[in-house]
Amino acid sequence: MSAISSPAQPETGDTATPPPASAAEIDASCRAPLLLLFVCAALWLLTASGFGLVATLKFHSPDFLANCAWFTYGRVHPASLDALVYGFAAQAGLGVLLWLVCHLGRTRLDFRPGIVAGILLWNVGVKLGILGILAGENTGFEWLEMPRYALVTMFGAYLLIGLGAMRTFHQRREPGLYISQWFLLAAVFWFPWIFSAAGFLLAAKPVRGAMQAVVDAWYFNNLTKVWLGFIGLAAIFYFIPKLAKRPLHSHYLGIFIFWTLALFGSWGGIPMGAPLPAWIPALSTVAAVLTLVPVLGVAMNVRGTAAGECSALARNPSARFILFSVAAYVIAGLSTAITSVYGVSEVTNFTWLVPAQTQLFLYGFFAMAMFGSIYLIVPRLLGVEFSPRLVGLHFWLAALGIVIYAVPLAVGGVVQGTALNLGSGPFFDIMRSSLTFLRASTTGDLLMALGHLVFLLNLAGLLARVARQALRQACADNLKPAEATP
Repeated sequence: MSAISSPAQPETGDTATPPPASAAEIDASCRAPLLLLFVCAALWLLTASGFGLVATLKFHSPDFLANCAWFTYGRVHPASLDALVYGFAAQAGLGVLLWLVCHLGRTRLDFRPGIVAGILLWNVGVKLGILGILAGENTGFEWLEMPRYALVTMFGAYLLIGLGAMRTFHQRREPGLYISQWFLLAAVFWFPWIFSAAGFLLAAKPVRGAMQAVVDAWYFNNLTKVWLGFIGLAAIFYFIPKLAKRPLHSHYLGIFIFWTLALFGSWGGIPMGAPLPAWIPALSTVAAVLTLVPVLGVAMNVRGTAAGECSALARNPSARFILFSVAAYVIAGLSTAITSVYGVSEVTNFTWLVPAQTQLFLYGFFAMAMFGSIYLIVPRLLGVEFSPRLVGLHFWLAALGIVIYAVPLAVGGVVQGTALNLGSGPFFDIMRSSLTFLRASTTGDLLMALGHLVFLLNLAGLLARVARQALRQACADNLKPAEATP
């Protein structure tokens, strides 16, 4: 896939541009940091699944681990979400970001020691944060539940990784910018801005009253819809043309998607009826509806690029993840826009439909895009292919898991919200009636957890094969007779 490039400039004297690095050289420079990111992400993903299963089982058996304060629902549920977001999603996204920056810029990864140090420090921060939540030091703000010391550690770690990404981008050998680079470059700067602003206004110097809910909703929407959205769309716009073996349908449509998502994506998330001045929820609703523009733009660009070859792409085990992520992105975007309208929001808000939408976007779109990207990137780093059967098994477990998780919760949320608004029974009875939908969603949780186990085993098996090959090669080299010297 070729980037939109400017005309080549003549090379003269000391100002000559160094030649582009080969794909093998780029992958060699990325190998250690990216493998560290992906392995840590897989471990945190399995950890998040464990916490999530404990949390959902408490709806069916309230006495489960009831005598252990560390595993009460109010602690284990936010621990599960933060492990998923900061342990898996952030690290998988940063790994894909670094690899794309290198390959699109045709340059080696720069500042590798600093990036590795940042990765290790990030995992220390996530571990401190999860332990702090389980110990009862929850801040109470959604997706910023970690204690202040963990947030500071993670912010410092991200600065090291982000500095490496920016130095690599600065040293690119391809003068033109492909659309994925627009998303990646914005993502590098977006996270430290929203993370530091929300951390300062909620943890360091908390704002008062209802403004805390506004800041938290702003951070939540920026983190999911914009930051993770930028990285996920960058991967989609890179790998879909690669797999389809044709250029992106429209570069300018991609730019239009970028700007509309950047402008409107960060303003949603505040429901109608919130205890705020009326213009704030109204502005949030308008922005949420306007995000339909980039959502439909993504669907048009992917459809135009695939040009009716989606069935052929789906035969590639890794491409299935990315195609599924596109479908989930469109469905989640349409659902968010519809439920932000006042007449619908008054029924669906504060019901099980909200976590269903969140999980569909976070897991159905972003996590599936990252799975597909990792299955395409790691074999290039190591020169060994994943087991196609295990990749296929992982896909079906993950895809069925998110569908079985999201659909019952969405239906249950509509039923629950309708009953509450109509006053068709006591509150306790309405909540109790939702247990049927929760039990179905637990099956989805279990399937996703099994998929995560398969993902980790597949990654560990690949690394073990590479280690065995390296060991055999080293032993063979040592057993070679020494060459005679004159």
